Parts: sequence; structure tokens; C-alpha cells
Amino acid sequence: MLVNLLRGVAQIVLAFAAGLPLFILAVLSIAFIPLGVGIVLVPGVFQAIRMVADQQRAWASTWSGVEIPSPYRPEPPGGLGPFRRLRWVLADPATWRDLVWTLLNVPIALVIGVLAGGSAVYGLEGALVAPWVAQITDYGWGPFWPLDEYGLIGFVGCLVLGTAMTAASVPLGRVSLKAHAVFSRSLLAPTRGALAERVQRLTETRSETVDTSAAELRRIERDLHDGAQARLVALSMNIGLAEEMMKHDPEMAQRLLAEAREASGTALTELRDLVRGIHPPVLAERGLDGAVRALALTLPLPVDVHVDLPGRAEAPVESAAYFAVAEMLANVVKHSGARRAWIQIEHSGGRLLMIIGDDGTGGADPAGGSGMHGIERRLAAFDGTMAVTSPPGGPTVVTMELPCALSSPKISPSSGTG
Repeated sequence: MLVNLLRGVAQIVLAFAAGLPLFILAVLSIAFIPLGVGIVLVPGVFQAIRMVADQQRAWASTWSGVEIPSPYRPEPPGGLGPFRRLRWVLADPATWRDLVWTLLNVPIALVIGVLAGGSAVYGLEGALVAPWVAQITDYGWGPFWPLDEYGLIGFVGCLVLGTAMTAASVPLGRVSLKAHAVFSRSLLAPTRGALAERVQRLTETRSETVDTSAAELRRIERDLHDGAQARLVALSMNIGLAEEMMKHDPEMAQRLLAEAREASGTALTELRDLVRGIHPPVLAERGLDGAVRALALTLPLPVDVHVDLPGRAEAPVESAAYFAVAEMLANVVKHSGARRAWIQIEHSGGRLLMIIGDDGTGGADPAGGSGMHGIERRLAAFDGTMAVTSPPGGPTVVTMELPCALSSPKISPSSGTG
């Protein structure tokens, strides 16, 4: 009962203290676009509205079990200036649905809040306050009828009805809050068009992922055939020749066995390199933090590393993040002419954020090479994004994001220099 009251009050506060002022500010900001002020104000105001809507999504899920997926389009790659950011916000249909929700939510949240908590307050007042005050002070008005006109019957009836309202307020509060969650879902959830667009994107990324996986399998087969497999065949032949030469020419047999031992060591090294290219052991053992730090130590330039991850992502996401960082660092070494680089990895808002920068010559273009395009495809398979800022003369900053949840919390974050 008290919980429903507090939740009803929270809905009213969210609607009147946050939603209504933001609605007014959004309308004014749009009106100021021709004056230039709105170009800066609109994205910020609608970002605040999205935060309010996200809070409602969280409450709907926690309080009523109604899941409301986020419908917003991802930020386009390549960095956003003021005009591109304004276009990105206003072109998203979810922006206008949020705006409509903030307006309609004002009266609806008030009604829901009163039903969720007010019925309990009114019932308690009828059962525990008004009848007894009337008996003590001869004040004749109860919450339902004038008590001085009905005497004992009115007194008992007031107690019974107040108690019944108090008891009914609990299921009524739950039903009211769920009705509000369903109303919010009708405006804040993705539309059919958005879902169709999402399915199309997933279909494209799945196709690209299949192509990438097939190319990766062909690379592994080629490396095995040309490397370790050939050495193992030669090793087997040398051992067989050594067995035949043991009786007739022990010295030759000894040389063949020495070559076989050397070939076995080389084959083992090649197999380890191949496994490391598929899934580095350090990534499985120490997670993304340790793997990136170990990778930074192998580079021929100093790399500042800051990792703040309260846990570990799922293995496929962790692997995609590691190889994306590795490919970006390889590009830094090969093409940037940088003297220093930096890596920042953190988790916020259900997304893994990776920022790789360098002080090189700049001019990096994702469309100009297969490396960055491959990273985009790898991230897109997990609904991730990549944005590149690289003006001529530098610096180059690449921001990559992957939606994911973390588990197995660590004790503390780490940072340092590789």
C-alpha cells in the first residue's frame, strides 16, 4: 500500500516536475531554430526528454513487468556537428513520440497517481481518522457521508467502507501502475516501421557476419595447410627416415631427429599463433582489461591505457571488442606516424565504450581501407557502432560502442601506461 502510494507520487512528480517543463522547453527550442539558438538547444532538450522516457521504461519494467524497448536510432558514425546532430534528433520518429508522451502523460500520470495512492489515503482516513474524530469532537462530516445524521450505522459503515477501500487500494494500485505502463509502451516502444528497419539491419549484419566468418575459416584452413600441417608432415617423414637409418647410419638418424625436434617446436609456435588469432588465451584468462594491456605492451610506441570495467562481457562481445581495438592499434602503428596513443574503455548505460586515439598525422577515412570497414562489420554484428574523427594534422580519435551487459564484478578499475 505504501509502496503504491510512493510510486504514484513518483509518477506525478516525473510528469509535472520533469515532463511538462521539458515539453514547453522543447516547443520553444524548436521555435528558436530559425534564430540559431534552437540548433544547439533542441538536441540537449530532447536528450533530457529521452532520459525521462528511459526512467519511465525502467519503472514499467521493475514495477509492472512491462518491457519497453528503446526505439532510438543509433548515432551515425563519423562524428556529429551541430547541424548533423539536429538532423539526427529531429529525423528520428521516436523523438516526436517522446514529445507527445510527455504532454499526454501529465493528466494520465495524475489520474494514475491518485488511483494508485490516493485511494489508500482516503480509505485510511475513512477508517482510522474521521469516525473517531467525529466521536471526540462531535464534528459531523465523515469522508463518505455526514456522520451526525446516521449515528451508529454511519459510524460503522464508515469504518467498513474505509477498511474496504484501504484493502482494495493494493490491487487497484498495481492495476493502475500497469495500465500506465501499457499506455507508456504504446508511445515509447518501437513502431512496426522501426522494428522492420531493425530486422533489415540485423539481416544485413548477419549476412556480413556470415561472410566474415567464412573468410576467417578459409584463412585458418590456409594457415593450417601452409604452416603447421606441412611442418607436421615433414616431421612425420623425418621420424620415419630416422627409424630406417638408425641401424645403418646413426649419425644421419640423429641429424634427422634433431630436425624433427626443431620442426615440432616451429609447428607448436605456429599453432599457438593461430589459436591466439582466433581467441587469445590472455583474453580468456584475464579479460578485456588484461588482454588490451598486454597488447599495448607489444607496440613500438607508448600507449596510455585506462580501463574501467566493473565486470566482464560475454565471450563473443569481449572477443569482438579486443580484435577491434587490436586492429585500430595496428592502423596506428602502420599509418599514423604517431609518437603516442591512448586507449579508454568503460561501461556505461548498458554499452561498452572504447576510445582509441593517437597524435599522428590524421586523415583516417573508414571508407578508404578494408581495416576500418572490417571493424565496422565486426561491431555491426553485435549492433555496435564506430565513429572516426581524424582531421588533417591529427589527432585521430576513434569511438566504438557495443551494447552489452557485464557480469562477475571486479574489485576495482585499473589504469596505466603500456
